[in-house]
Amino acid sequence: MTIRIVKAAVVAVLALAALGFAGAGANAQNSTARGAIIGGAAGAAVGGAVSGTAGGAVTGAVVGGATGAAVGASRDRNRRYNRGYVWRNGRCYYRDNRGRMSRVSNNRCNRRR
Repeated sequence: MTIRIVKAAVVAVLALAALGFAGAGANAQNSTARGAIIGGAAGAAVGGAVSGTAGGAVTGAVVGGATGAAVGASRDRNRRYNRGYVWRNGRCYYRDNRGRMSRVSNNRCNRRR
């Protein structure tokens, strides 16, 4: 019985990974895809453990994947809204496309003080 759950969880995670990266193009490492994969894996594990059936693992993977994708999409929207500016340790930084951070004026960050 547990082998069936593990197989179902693996299939669910692989399916979510394929869906998450299909059409993602060059920017395959966005937060929406990562959230879907992590949420799907966690959902499959929890669903399989709680229900003890393969159907529970698949249901958990679907619910977890959808929830993770929603959280990741929200994070992507916030990142686009700030246009690369991040607030850390009381200072404003700009993150370029390659991930490098540069200190900039605090007026650049969309942050209420």
